Amino acid sequence: MKKYVEKIRVLSAVILVLITTNIFAQAQYEILQDDPKQGDSKILKGLINKSVIESDTAVFKWYAANQKNYQPDTAIVGSMQRTRTKINYVIFGGTWCEDTQFILPKFFKLQEKSSIPESSITLFGVDRAKKTSGNIAAAFGITNVPTIVVMKDGKEMGRVVEYGKTGKWDKELSDILIK
Repeated sequence: MKKYVEKIRVLSAVILVLITTNIFAQAQYEILQDDPKQGDSKILKGLINKSVIESDTAVFKWYAANQKNYQPDTAIVGSMQRTRTKINYVIFGGTWCEDTQFILPKFFKLQEKSSIPESSITLFGVDRAKKTSGNIAAAFGITNVPTIVVMKDGKEMGRVVEYGKTGKWDKELSDILIK
């Protein structure tokens, strides 16, 4: 019974994410001022999109720098291309988090090379406590960021947390899609 209730919670969260994404064309997020001792000046919390990060080059310098030198493997691009209209990605990341700063720009480069529609990606910014507005991160059981959740027909197919189990997050993402 407990497992059933948890599945309903996750499915409800997914439905909420998809509805929210379709209703709001613009990002729905808060801008939090970070502790200057931590090194970052701006944390985005809530529903965001890549253009918010891409366009703020003064604060998010890491985006262009980490995307520039990444050349995704053609097999990985191919697996993402083949599934581009069937899969949705729910991503949780922290603009303050070094792992997110490293992986997120690369994920979006993969997305662009694979022609995955931006409407297939829902990106949530989390605060340092790994919380989002509306407790979406809690509904998905997010403990580390970035977390890329692969969804098909409203069900989770798998997820890659941080660098994955092998350190090759992109290969692990591709493996989920191939299943």
